[in-house]
Amino acid sequence: MKLYELAENYAKLLEMAEEMDTDAIVDTLEALQEAIEDKAENIAKLIRNLEADVKVIRDEEKRLAERRQVIENKVERLKSYLQEQLEIAGIDKVKRPTITVAIQKNPPSVDIIDEALIPADFFVPQPAKLDKKAILERLKNGEVVPGVTLKQTKGVRIK
Repeated sequence: MKLYELAENYAKLLEMAEEMDTDAIVDTLEALQEAIEDKAENIAKLIRNLEADVKVIRDEEKRLAERRQVIENKVERLKSYLQEQLEIAGIDKVKRPTITVAIQKNPPSVDIIDEALIPADFFVPQPAKLDKKAILERLKNGEVVPGVTLKQTKGVRIK
């Protein structure tokens, strides 16, 4: 039987407790509770295994990101080296049967020298962002903050 079925049966049995024989209902409730606890234990173990998988994957992602960064840096250094050496040699283009290397101009870009001198109409206004941590601290301290309430939710903790 699935956990949700056990939980539903347990709740229904509690509702019917007044109408049934005391010994029979106690035995049935204990059996259902034991089954629910077994299911809860197995689900908690599955959650632990999945959390361990998440940690391994997260660590591997970090390792791969670091490796990617090392390779990207190497590519940039090699490109700079190649460009520098071709410019020293006065060669703008190398054409071979399998690859062509050319030094060309990049698209124009803006180089900011002094941001304070730039007219205001070039600045993009940013939307306001709420500081939820500050709001939470004030609510915890008993202050009233219009437009918000303090809520307390429940969650599963597996120890």
